[in-house]
Amino acid sequence: MVNLRSQKRLAASVAGVGKRKIWLDPAEQAEIGNANSRTHIKKLIKDGRVIIKPTTIHSRARTRALLAAKRKGRHTGPGKRKGTAEARMPSKVLWMRRQRVLRRLLRKYREAGKIDKHLYHSLYQKSKGNVFKNKRVLMEYIHKAKAEKTRTKAARERRAARVQEKRQGILDVEHEAAKE
Repeated sequence: MVNLRSQKRLAASVAGVGKRKIWLDPAEQAEIGNANSRTHIKKLIKDGRVIIKPTTIHSRARTRALLAAKRKGRHTGPGKRKGTAEARMPSKVLWMRRQRVLRRLLRKYREAGKIDKHLYHSLYQKSKGNVFKNKRVLMEYIHKAKAEKTRTKAARERRAARVQEKRQGILDVEHEAAKE
């Protein structure tokens, strides 16, 4: 049997794969043994006397199935956990996510004209101060604040109208008294 170690090494170098991926035809040992250059090896590869084996398949089917089960909440009990709760999902990351959600909503409302800049600023500071635990709570607070604002505005207008009415009544009385 001819020693074809150097030919295998050359073929692997030419093909750009490892030596384990090279198949040398046992029937053509003599011809392969004569190959002592890269061009000769290239010719043998072209002729099919030296074959590059296909890459072995590494299936992800089992991994996909496991991940699908984990999404449903399987295999995530205390026995499967290595890190602390903080290491697995840092509270800082949760805080940043919540702040970004709330601030995005506030920006959107301000640009749409649903809230004025003063209300925006007070709500921004409140959200920074951990007053709203999620977007829904913030939206409810905004609706209540707007309703309260319209209610106080209407009450102020009614009060102003009453005061104006009284003044007018007093002026009318004084005017009539001056006529007599």
